[in-house]
Amino acid sequence: MSRQLRVLVAEDELIVGYDLCDTVAEAGYMVEGPYDDLSSAMLAYQKSKPDIAILDVQLGDGIVYPLAEQMMAENVPVIFHSGQLSPAEVALRFPRAQALAKPCPPAAVIDSIQRAAAHA
Repeated sequence: MSRQLRVLVAEDELIVGYDLCDTVAEAGYMVEGPYDDLSSAMLAYQKSKPDIAILDVQLGDGIVYPLAEQMMAENVPVIFHSGQLSPAEVALRFPRAQALAKPCPPAAVIDSIQRAAAHA
């Protein structure tokens, strides 16, 4: 059996965050989060690097881009999950990342994680 991949979830809307975490866990991945602000997500990332990250663009204490840039520099696949930015806008800034618009059906979230896992 292959090692279980760890997915970090950063989402400041509590219900959406727990929904995402449930979806990720039900798909068989280990979940870290949901972290509702940038500082707690960064701390979690520094403590133990996840295999994949699902990041809301706007967290409670700021924009997630600095964390996303650090993750991508360290080859952690990032899936943006945003209500403010369209996937096309995210792709312009981060061509290597995936982007999902909120609200996102669980099947699309799982599909994105599986695509990211293929590169993790």
